[in-house]
Amino acid sequence: MSRERRPSPPGSLRIPRARGGRARRAGLLLLGIAAAALCLAGQPLVPAARFLTAHFVALQLGVLLKGACYLAEEIFHLQTRHHGSFQRALCACFPRHWQGLTLLVCGSACVALMDGDGQTLSFQLGLASLCQLLILTLGLHKPSAVEISEMSERSKQNVAHGLAWSYYVGYLKIVLPRVKKSLEEFSRANPNVLICRETWKLHILIPLSCDVYDDLEKADSNIQYLADLSETTLTRAGTKKRVYKHSLYTIRDEDKLWRCAVEYATPLQSLYAMSQDECAAFDREERLEQAKLFYRTLEEILRGSRECAGTYRLIAYEDLGEAEPHFLSREILWHLRQQRDEEFAVQEGTQLQDPPTTLSSTELNLQISMSDLPQPLRSDCF
Repeated sequence: MSRERRPSPPGSLRIPRARGGRARRAGLLLLGIAAAALCLAGQPLVPAARFLTAHFVALQLGVLLKGACYLAEEIFHLQTRHHGSFQRALCACFPRHWQGLTLLVCGSACVALMDGDGQTLSFQLGLASLCQLLILTLGLHKPSAVEISEMSERSKQNVAHGLAWSYYVGYLKIVLPRVKKSLEEFSRANPNVLICRETWKLHILIPLSCDVYDDLEKADSNIQYLADLSETTLTRAGTKKRVYKHSLYTIRDEDKLWRCAVEYATPLQSLYAMSQDECAAFDREERLEQAKLFYRTLEEILRGSRECAGTYRLIAYEDLGEAEPHFLSREILWHLRQQRDEEFAVQEGTQLQDPPTTLSSTELNLQISMSDLPQPLRSDCF
């Protein structure tokens, strides 16, 4: 069966995966190479061991000196940051693991391996401390942008992580389990409008530019408001009878009309506003990275949510702006067609091809999330 394909976008849309352990494995590989090169050099082992332990001592001294410098600042924030506990401040500034033990062992090894060349241990420690303090004062110890990004992602401290979890807990977890019921009620009242059941989901638009239109009809003239679904009323966070509802839209496809519930992911407005506010210190590149991370985090959250399974469709895209006035409607139509065609692919035992130029095989799949697995084939889609 032939399948319609959407026009290829000018650029590939790529969502970064979570970083793996390749940096650590690369370090182990380089460690093995360096050790092999040292053995092949044929140098005496005692001088090599002396230099190695001295270097370890210098590194551990650097860690301790850096902690002492930070402690000099933190003692002025004991009440506000550490609940008045000096012990908490110490634990926050100094390593909790085995650096102290390493320093003790390496220092003892240095004493044992000293060859009596006239340089006392105190002199060597003084030189090591001087070098480390120079590194600290010149700011050469600061982590790279990649290290900061990895630490933020692993500790879930990015802006995008907070926005994605807030969006899920405060909104999607409430409304998504009720979407199909609302669509069924509307379909019973309007039996000729919502024909294809496989598209009975909330289609969530995620423009990576974070450019969110309050009125979808202004974003694309091929998208027209149809009606509102039934409201969900809840008492929430002190607000009596808070109302949640979704809007149905008609998407024009040449000589055919499609209907679906669609809306933007509203947290993207916050990302956009932050990039426009000088106080947030949030530039356009950072906004793009956070938008990608927002999508990836939201997909991971929804994928693990049983109550939301099969009730949503994430549509992430790069906005072409005025260059393509009907780009958004074509983007939505591609997803609507794919949801329909998935049923026939399952029935016929065929496998759908990946969307053209949207993602490479090594990147995260934007088009089909695990919660959007095909539903049983229905004959009322046409």
